[in-house]
Amino acid sequence: MPAPHSLQNPRYRGIFPVVPTTFHEDGTLDLDSQKRCLDFMIDAGVDGVCILANFSEQFSLSDAEREVLTRASLEHVAGRVPVIVTTTHYGTRVCAERSRAAQEMGAAMVMIMPPYHGATFRVPEAQIYEFYARVSDAISIPIMVQDAPASGTVLSAPFLARMAQEIDNLAYFKIEVPGAASKLRELIRLGGEAIEGPWDGEEAITLLADLDAGATGAMTGGAFPDGIRPIIEAHRRGDMDQAFALYQRWLPLINHENRQGGILTAKALMKEGGVIACEAGRHPFPAMHPEVRRGLIDIARRLDPLVLRWAR
Repeated sequence: MPAPHSLQNPRYRGIFPVVPTTFHEDGTLDLDSQKRCLDFMIDAGVDGVCILANFSEQFSLSDAEREVLTRASLEHVAGRVPVIVTTTHYGTRVCAERSRAAQEMGAAMVMIMPPYHGATFRVPEAQIYEFYARVSDAISIPIMVQDAPASGTVLSAPFLARMAQEIDNLAYFKIEVPGAASKLRELIRLGGEAIEGPWDGEEAITLLADLDAGATGAMTGGAFPDGIRPIIEAHRRGDMDQAFALYQRWLPLINHENRQGGILTAKALMKEGGVIACEAGRHPFPAMHPEVRRGLIDIARRLDPLVLRWAR
C-alpha cells in the first residue's frame, strides 16, 4: 500500500509557473500562441504549470473563455506535466462547480483564493472554512490555498494549519504575503505532515528565504523556469552555495518581473523570443512602458534564457 501523501511524501513539488493568457491584438483569445506558450514552458523544464491565475489575467476572462482555455490547455498538455487550474470565485457554489469541471477535464489540482470582492467585501473565518470545506466535498484532487495580498484577507498560520488537518483535500499553500518565510515555518510547525505542499509565490522574489523555511514548490512567472529550476534543485540536494550563486545571478530578472514589468513580463519575453504573436494584455490593462520593456530585455539577454532562443 503506498504511503499517504504528506509533507515528506508530496504529490507535487518543484517549479509550477503561471501560464500567461495570450490574446490577439483585438483582444480575442489566441489559442495557437497559447499552445506554443505551453510547449515552450514544458521544454524549459517545468515540473507543472498553473493556468487562469492572476498573472494569467483571469480577472479579464469570461466564464466561456475560462472553459475554452481550460479545455484547450489540458488537451494540449496531454499529461506531459501536471496542470493546476485556478478556480477562484466569491461564491461557494460557483467555485465548487468550477473546481469539479476542472477536475473532470484533467486538472491535477485547483488553486483558490479565499472569498472576497473588491476592496471591502470580506467574510469571517467561519465562512472561509465552510467555503473550502464545501469545495473539497465537490472534488477529489488537492486544493491549493492562495494566500496573497490581493484578497485583502488575513489567513493566519493557525487557521491554515487547522484547515489542512480537518479538510480532506486542502493540502497545498501558496504563501506570497510579507514575511512569507516566517509564515511558512509557522505553518509547517503547526500543521506538520498535513501541510503536503508549502509553496513559494510572488514571482520567486523571496524564493531563497522560502526554500530555507521549508518550501517544497514555487509558483513563479512563466518566462524563465530554466533559470529558476536549478536554484530549487541545488537547494534540495543541500548545495547552498550553488543555490545562492544561481539565485544571485537570476535575481535581477526576477526583481524586474516582480517590481517593474509585472503581469506582462512573461508575455514580453515570449514575444521577444518569437514564442507568441502578441504580448498585449486585455484592455483596459495598460501596456508596459517601453523603457521598462527595454530594461527587461537587456537583463534577459545577459542571462540567455531559453525563452529568447526557443523559437529559432
